[in-house]
Amino acid sequence: MRAALFDRYGPPEVLYVGTVPKPAPAPGEVLVRVHAASLNGGELHGRAGRVRPVTELMQRGWPKRMGLDFTGEVVALGAGATGPKVGDRVWGVLGRTFGSNAEYVAVRPRRLSLAPAGLDLVEAAALPVGTTAITALRDKARLRPGERLLVRGASGGVGVVAVQLGKALGAHVTALAGPRNLDLVRDLGADEAYDYATTAPADLGRFDVVMDTVGTDHPAYRRLLTPSGRMVAIAFDLGRPAASLAYIAASAVHGGRRVRAFSGDPSHRLFADLARYVERGDLRPVVDTVFPLEEVAEAHRALEAGGVRGKIVLRIA
Repeated sequence: MRAALFDRYGPPEVLYVGTVPKPAPAPGEVLVRVHAASLNGGELHGRAGRVRPVTELMQRGWPKRMGLDFTGEVVALGAGATGPKVGDRVWGVLGRTFGSNAEYVAVRPRRLSLAPAGLDLVEAAALPVGTTAITALRDKARLRPGERLLVRGASGGVGVVAVQLGKALGAHVTALAGPRNLDLVRDLGADEAYDYATTAPADLGRFDVVMDTVGTDHPAYRRLLTPSGRMVAIAFDLGRPAASLAYIAASAVHGGRRVRAFSGDPSHRLFADLARYVERGDLRPVVDTVFPLEEVAEAHRALEAGGVRGKIVLRIA
């Protein structure tokens, strides 16, 4: 089968589409023919070699693979597999490894669910990252109706879902985004939208919940919290990783304005919840660009260039 591969760490040009063995589902697994997959920031860092200990833990040896999440169709079941049936349209994540930028994946049913009814699988590939927003806002921050929510990085892949989910949970949503994306985040439901480049944190007021998808200057945004406020940080400063992670760790246990951080490992339940939000009309995908698998290097260049609205998607099937 075809898959996106790389033989050394480096810029997008190290990526190519090669041939690897088609997986066979092990007992308890399902085989999915992949229709599409989204690009995630962590994949850029993994390809570039910025997080080598993590990359080597997830994939040993060369060539290495790309891709975390996927949408597709179940085509075979391993012995004893329960849940999805052959022919089901599904979405999910591989777990603690890469490899969804390929024609087929073998995965445990607990890492996927039925995809939302009536939603094209290429468009749907922009949404699996929404499980991060659900975990952050509903489960970690316990966002309540009437509370004030600030979403930093509101036009990115997680941000566009967080804005919509915040409204669905009844919050007053303030969005920080680039100037050309302010209309987009307002259209998604933001009550207020500000240009991050010209708006200082101190100009924004107070918030019950801050969701940070950018990863820099955590102290300045933590200071915006009310005494009972909660901050959820899903990114850290790669320029100062040790200091950034140390601050998050300390802030998680000291003081009233606590920072919540978590390692995303979505389950069947989270994907099923995400599908229900979509089917109720609370969430819709935001796709910036769709690239064919053969243009995976160009897709990485586009994401690295910044300014992406929602998600970049690779069409596999």
